Amino acid sequence: MLGWLKRKKQIPVTGQENNSGQQAATMAQRREDLDAGHPDTADTPGNTLSQTPASHAADTAGSEEPAINTPKAESSSIIKRLAERLSRTRESFTSRIDELFLGKKIIDAELFDELEEILVTADIGIATTQELLEQARRQVKRDALSKPGELKEVIKKQLKSAITSPDRPSGLPVQPGSPFVIMVVGVNGVGKTTTIGKIAKKFVDSGRSVLLIAADTFRAAATSQLKIWGERNNIRVISQHDGADPSAVVFDGMAVAVSKGYDVVLVDTAGRLHTKANLMEELKKIKRVMAKQLPEAPHEVLLVIDATTGQNGISQAIQFNEAVGVSGIALTKLDGTAKGGIIVNISSELKLPIRFIGVGEQIDDLREFDAQEYIDALFEP
Repeated sequence: MLGWLKRKKQIPVTGQENNSGQQAATMAQRREDLDAGHPDTADTPGNTLSQTPASHAADTAGSEEPAINTPKAESSSIIKRLAERLSRTRESFTSRIDELFLGKKIIDAELFDELEEILVTADIGIATTQELLEQARRQVKRDALSKPGELKEVIKKQLKSAITSPDRPSGLPVQPGSPFVIMVVGVNGVGKTTTIGKIAKKFVDSGRSVLLIAADTFRAAATSQLKIWGERNNIRVISQHDGADPSAVVFDGMAVAVSKGYDVVLVDTAGRLHTKANLMEELKKIKRVMAKQLPEAPHEVLLVIDATTGQNGISQAIQFNEAVGVSGIALTKLDGTAKGGIIVNISSELKLPIRFIGVGEQIDDLREFDAQEYIDALFEP
């Protein structure tokens, strides 16, 4: 599951902070200072709030990193906590399925019709729902199933199958030897910059050197927000002034990443409405600039989608994919929606892996996606 955090050997990721309450208060105060217009560091191409020394990047690039010895949580405990975060989806989706099967004695056409309604209203999508149910019908016929409880197990397996595929593993394929560049895209308001900060913290906890590039120069306070995350995690942030050319910021940042030998580079980008053609052209330009500095870059184009937007998230994914070639999805705010079936729809319709899911405000509430854990959490008794 955590193959994306492998280098010379696998390093467990904690994704947790010891003093989350104190850090949250510090961040809140920092934002208040920014809102009040208190002086901040100047936005220059090489400026940072907290810089990682060049010697650190160079040292870690060629040395074996020590494993972080963290007690591994029991699987049942992880599933239980995830189930709590997915309570709204469980109430509207899983509970309805339980009630449906509880009152049925046999598997018939009426049962499939009611099941179809539940799946569609959970944002799994009409096409995906029809495909799932057709596969279920074939299995019921092939295995001569007659009890509704047996059909429920079939549905669980079909849902898991829809969000997993051997040719699109959920882990990020980070490789040693050169910076692994992640270009993060998405419309405004989906939690893009916050997601970047949380992912960066996971990499830092695993012993990686991380560089952040603030290429969202259009949104007010976007750079300041990214700097807050850099300050919290002692990560260098490359930025320029508001309204600067995003490609110029990326050019400067990539030059630093290559010369200093950073392990991971996370690039924040503008997120104006996905219907704006000029935004897509700007993202294409950023990709070209990355490739000039590092031919393989970006190694990952991560699209952040707000789960509460439902089917509009599919539209966003299609248009971003056409423009810049999306390679993975981070789905945020799953704890705030009753339509968590959007995960199944995205995976099935777009054939894109889900990398991360956001199920809360805390840093450890951004989780590496595990299909089995997700399905088990949905159907947790």
